[in-house]
Amino acid sequence: MTRPREPDDAADGRVRLDKWLWAARLFKTRALAVTAIDAGQVRIDDARVKPAHTVRPGMRISVRRAGLVLEVDVRALSARRASATIAATLYAETAGSVERRERFLAERAAAAAQVPRFPGRPTKRDRRKLEDFLNEP
Repeated sequence: MTRPREPDDAADGRVRLDKWLWAARLFKTRALAVTAIDAGQVRIDDARVKPAHTVRPGMRISVRRAGLVLEVDVRALSARRASATIAATLYAETAGSVERRERFLAERAAAAAQVPRFPGRPTKRDRRKLEDFLNEP
């Protein structure tokens, strides 16, 4: 028994925003895409939209995730999720977005390098040294 196939909306130039975000691999699931859209973290041309908003080539979509704003221009449409190489052809990240992303990642790496690393639970030897140090008069 075969399932009836969903019509390929991309063929007639209509794709829902949540489907496109999922197909472009900007979100792992459509449910996560819908949640982000409803929270206002996804905007089209700086305007809040609903998950069923139609996406067309040439639109600029901004996605905010983990303190980083990713701006992409829609290049192609797809309602089906495919490999990452195919998904990368659906959009082009703007030059300003690439620069901000690289700067953000460099700042985050520098901040992580400055934080002292806790080596974990002290060994028996370390514990004895600490106890000797704390018990000194």
